[in-house]
Amino acid sequence: MVFMVVLAFALIAGGVGAWFAFFKKNSSEETTSAPTKPAAPVGPPVFVVLDPFTVNLQPDGQFLQASFTLQVENAEASQTLKNYLPQVRSRLLMLLSSSQANELSTPEGKKKLLEEIIENVQQPFAEGLPQVKVVNVFITAFVIQ
Repeated sequence: MVFMVVLAFALIAGGVGAWFAFFKKNSSEETTSAPTKPAAPVGPPVFVVLDPFTVNLQPDGQFLQASFTLQVENAEASQTLKNYLPQVRSRLLMLLSSSQANELSTPEGKKKLLEEIIENVQQPFAEGLPQVKVVNVFITAFVIQ
């Protein structure tokens, strides 16, 4: 009689163990075999090179000569910037001419300037036009005199 109870208990325990193993295996297969969203194709970076800027700085008459290159999200954003290049240059000239030499001569000042450039360029150029995504701004020339 004891032997039959132990045998029944072993069969029940084995069945429960097999059930857990089977369902645990299926659930892990479902999570690993679930279709994942294909990654967006990664292409070469897209850059927009701006002509050099020369502006008078505030308040003591020094001037800044600088060149910037904008990295944008895609070729469509690049074309939009090229279509609105006079507005881009105007916004950046206004930003640069309102700067002070002592602010721009520090690394923190340059970082702040790059953030402001991104903010200014990303504003829509016309009503209903989507925002242009600027990924980064690179300083390619920078002289304060």
